Amino acid sequence: MTSLHKNQVKFNANLTISHTGGRLSSDSGLVLVKELMSTFGFSNLAKRWLHITDNRAYFTHDNLAILEQLIMQLISGYSADSSANLLRQDPVFQVVLGKKQLASQSSISRFLDRFTEANIGQLQALNQSLIDKARLIRNNTELIIDVDSTHSDTFGHQEQTDYNAHYQTYGYHPLVAFDGLTGDFLKAELRSGNQYTSKGVKDFLNPLLQHYGHSLPNTEILVRGDSGFATPDVYDSCEENSSYYVIRLKNNRKLGQIAEKSVLYGDNQKLEEREVQYFSTTYQAQSWSHSRRVCIRSTREAGELLFQHEFIVTNLSESVSPDVIFSLYAKRGTMENFIKEAKAGFYFDKTDSPRFLENNVRMMISLIAYNLINFLRTIGFEEVQKGMTIHSIRLKFLKVAGKLVQTGRRVYLKLSSYHVYQDELYRVFARLRRASQWI
Repeated sequence: MTSLHKNQVKFNANLTISHTGGRLSSDSGLVLVKELMSTFGFSNLAKRWLHITDNRAYFTHDNLAILEQLIMQLISGYSADSSANLLRQDPVFQVVLGKKQLASQSSISRFLDRFTEANIGQLQALNQSLIDKARLIRNNTELIIDVDSTHSDTFGHQEQTDYNAHYQTYGYHPLVAFDGLTGDFLKAELRSGNQYTSKGVKDFLNPLLQHYGHSLPNTEILVRGDSGFATPDVYDSCEENSSYYVIRLKNNRKLGQIAEKSVLYGDNQKLEEREVQYFSTTYQAQSWSHSRRVCIRSTREAGELLFQHEFIVTNLSESVSPDVIFSLYAKRGTMENFIKEAKAGFYFDKTDSPRFLENNVRMMISLIAYNLINFLRTIGFEEVQKGMTIHSIRLKFLKVAGKLVQTGRRVYLKLSSYHVYQDELYRVFARLRRASQWI
């Protein structure tokens, strides 16, 4: 009777807790995600782009099924592969993935072992195809590519883990790119921890600029980045692909002298008030092949005598004023929220495999899971709900109690009668059905 006492609660002596409710699911809202994937033709796209070498003579779970299962687990908030050992019997997971029994943890581990370097590029191609369909549905005519780097902790002796001086810890240092307007996760590349911020950025950025330059010929593309990306590789890539850039520059002696000569000191300005001045000049660093436009913002804080200067290099025309350019750059701050969402909500920085390649695969699968929810949010949600995080989305739409009932001809998924957001759930379904006509 020990187990009985353990399951009793103090606030009500007649109440006993047990996980013996039968074939119920707490993730019934995954039918929304599957509906979205069906709208995008996810399975067909995955078959088209992803070709995993598989030498198994006999198998129960094909690679595509395991990929979809992993994506669903991440979206549901299950970061550990071991969750599959219970979820494989979950009735909603089974009906959503169309399988009577799903893959176990060991099957997932063997699935990750089958990936090669070529498959990483194929996962990116799959992600790009999904984004292209989302942009078609949303009718996006503008694109801002925000590039950045981030940090992923490692624990132990994973391949290519190294010390990063900026973060002052060991790990990986991936490159990432987001659409600053929609939040779409455009691309990611896992790198060793000791790589400098802009290392390899030209090879990373060029395929994106070429793809969107071809698929969006009438769209002006803007690239934004902090001072870590103040390198001719970025400027040259944008100029070669007829794209614009707004990149922050680090202060140096020559730029500081130019700014000091530009500042206007007026007798009528009150010392106790904050003062901001904007300028535009032409400047050429030694590593640049030609001169470029640099915008300057000089700020004197209230009570201070001296100005502090900030610099942005850009190829936007003089018709765009320096204050507008600084305002445009400031909006890049939303990217930090995108990175946090990918890490905290989809385990983008999960690096518990000993092999670098497997960690890269995990990162790419998290990227795709992030984008699927971002598509659901931007296509299926009302305007006031499009800023919801994955944690709120799980609470309102995904973590719904449900029971699967099967008859001779039909399958019924009966959700909780007390789901507070049930009306909103069906409105999302309606928007997804309308979206399918645009593909």
